[in-house]
Amino acid sequence: MRKSNYEKFPSTKVDGTLINGWHDILCHLKELIKTYPTIAIELYSGVIEEEIFSKINEVAPALLYNTRDMFKPESEVSKMTERFMTEDVLFGYVTNLSIIDYFDKGKLEKAKQEIIGSKTPVIVIGSGSSLVVPESACIIYIDMARWEIIQRFRCQEVSALGIDDRKEPVSIQYKRGYFNDWKILDRHKDSLFQKVSYWIDTHIQGSPKMIDKATFLDGIQRTIERPFRVVPFFDPAPWGGQWMKEVCGLDKDRINFGWCFDCVPEENSLLLNVNGTSFEMPSINLVLLKSRELLGEPVESRFGKEFPIRFDFLDTIGGGNLSLQVHPTVQFIRDSFGMFYTQDESYYMVDVKEGATVYLGLKNGIDQDEMINDLQRAERGEIIFDADKYVNKIPAKKHDHFLIPGGTIHCSGSEGVVLEISSTPNLFTFKLWDWERLGLDGKPRPINVERGKEVIDWSRDTDYTYANLVNTFSVVAEGEGWIEEKTGLHPNEFIETRRHRFCTKVVHNTNNSVNVLNLLEGEEVIVESPDNKFEPFVVHYAETFIIPASIGKYSIAPYGKSEGKECITIKANVRF
Repeated sequence: MRKSNYEKFPSTKVDGTLINGWHDILCHLKELIKTYPTIAIELYSGVIEEEIFSKINEVAPALLYNTRDMFKPESEVSKMTERFMTEDVLFGYVTNLSIIDYFDKGKLEKAKQEIIGSKTPVIVIGSGSSLVVPESACIIYIDMARWEIIQRFRCQEVSALGIDDRKEPVSIQYKRGYFNDWKILDRHKDSLFQKVSYWIDTHIQGSPKMIDKATFLDGIQRTIERPFRVVPFFDPAPWGGQWMKEVCGLDKDRINFGWCFDCVPEENSLLLNVNGTSFEMPSINLVLLKSRELLGEPVESRFGKEFPIRFDFLDTIGGGNLSLQVHPTVQFIRDSFGMFYTQDESYYMVDVKEGATVYLGLKNGIDQDEMINDLQRAERGEIIFDADKYVNKIPAKKHDHFLIPGGTIHCSGSEGVVLEISSTPNLFTFKLWDWERLGLDGKPRPINVERGKEVIDWSRDTDYTYANLVNTFSVVAEGEGWIEEKTGLHPNEFIETRRHRFCTKVVHNTNNSVNVLNLLEGEEVIVESPDNKFEPFVVHYAETFIIPASIGKYSIAPYGKSEGKECITIKANVRF
């Protein structure tokens, strides 16, 4: 058994100011009030508001405001957001609301006048608090990464924007965040980056940390100037396996780990190592602040301030099949959910055990009506759906690459580890059949045959699948000790993937697009700049890392235990 060298908490080193713990933060806040008689403490979704109010009360300002008290009544907020939440269990529609829409105009104006006329210090706490205070106020922002928010949803610990939905199912809380709250709060936060004087990290309850504006911006700048990794997170699944426990050094007492989200910047955290202490923030901050340097101008012009490439692991070794599923077409996702691109993806087989398979594409000559009828009957519990009758079941080998453009029926079978390379939308999976299996909560997972049948591309049969979606490899370049192969993706997809096999240094170029890579073989490699733009960056087996577009040329070479041995990377970028 190899010893895991996978780094679970990658960070960017920063020299700066960090204040650790509530005691010291509150002492600093008391001093701030002497200079700034009005302070706004902005909250992102998922912050434990009770903790913040309890601690800030210790500062004892004469006036303490909560922006929730200035919001419209919950009934009005519910009505205002109804069209974005929809009646669907899982899916909503992307909001066009702003944070100001949540405020009751009368209550907001009254609070503003009281604050202007106050002769004593004022602190306003809550989402949108910067809209209540004068321009001269000090703004503090308490941020939160989405992955931690999801954990708090599961524990019923946090309320939504303007609504207390803690008793709702996690799927409903997530839907409100994904389609509504997070979109609104990200837009609002994007307008505040240059105005915020201090940032507070409360990801670990009871152990807050605060950094100043200069430290925050320096951390962002240092990150964008080098290769970097976001903080991976892991989750069990009904089909989850055992491989990641060993490779990623995870808790062996857990029942399984099905997911490793190793590059989903909308949900991952970014760690700053400030003088030896970790400060956690959402990695989306980097995307919002440095979209052009990170993505490249052509990619930014196409996707705006969104990171379009996602890498994650699916582990079914010792587990089961994923649900048989299909992702929507571009037109369907636009019409139904307000998204402007869909979840095209691919499965790269990082490791397999005997019997590993992938379900991909439809068999030649199947009866479409019969298949949909069987799926509908299976959804009602009347029959067991015979997936092997309708869908190609393909043996999977290590380093196979299966391409899955939207509309293609697919799922990974058991006994494999998939590196899923996809475009970013991460909610739009229409499950067609789930093998008579319950979710981890003991309840059936939602099946979407009615939506799925609207987007299935029936032309993707056996002939098409083997000709276009299975191991479409071609050599594009080679040199002494290295070879570069194109492995996809499908022409319908905007992501290009290149595999490098090498035992010597290989020179790469971002070509004005963000590059996302994973080390598929080799204990470790070193990433370097030919003109010393950044310090050498070491990557370990199975780690995903990001090369900002602005870096341009860089090289990757075997390092440490891997020197003189063949290593393999897979690289994804946006195809122009």
